[in-house]
Amino acid sequence: MPEHPLIIARRAGLAYIGIILCGIGAELILRGPLIEMTDPAATAAAIAANDGLWRASIGADLVMATLDVLLAVLLFRLFRPVDATLAGLAMVLRLVQMAVISAHLTLLDAAPGMENPLPALARHAAGYDLGLWFFGLNGLLMAVLLSRGGAPPALAWLVGAAGVVYLAGSLTRFVAPDVNALMQPAYLVPLVAETSFAIWLLLGARSLRLPAQRVQ
Repeated sequence: MPEHPLIIARRAGLAYIGIILCGIGAELILRGPLIEMTDPAATAAAIAANDGLWRASIGADLVMATLDVLLAVLLFRLFRPVDATLAGLAMVLRLVQMAVISAHLTLLDAAPGMENPLPALARHAAGYDLGLWFFGLNGLLMAVLLSRGGAPPALAWLVGAAGVVYLAGSLTRFVAPDVNALMQPAYLVPLVAETSFAIWLLLGARSLRLPAQRVQ
């Protein structure tokens, strides 16, 4: 028997909240305080002295990746009645994003014990931004799906704006690093957009026009 869209939406919301918490926890709370990008020796010493925290941050990233796979499938099931092609492409782009990011976790695993871990950390950061290029494309498609599905216009615009920020951030990361440094405050937009999207899903996405009988 097909599941009701409200159930799928709430599961997606829970997964999304988990992704946000794991991502922020890994990058800003567990790993971030140990990294000093201008001091290789201090960073190496901090990682060595806090190996448990460093490993925990990688574990949080792995949980985030797993939840992202689950979320990709749930959002596809939820939005397939709106447009199966766009929903499928959005799912693929989200999965590609997480595959790229996950592939660069090995650089974090290799950092402990390195005399100078900063090059490995820089490559990991570049891989993350590369993955976010595909997530930016996903954001644009999700904005269209939200709009067509009857979601609040403000949410659709926010998700679309987040996609533009991710695309601009990834592009400037590789072709205009100086510009990239200036646009860091813009990443507040994706944080607000993704949190809003997650909360809306948790509330059941009731404004979506999704026939329950078509969700499988």
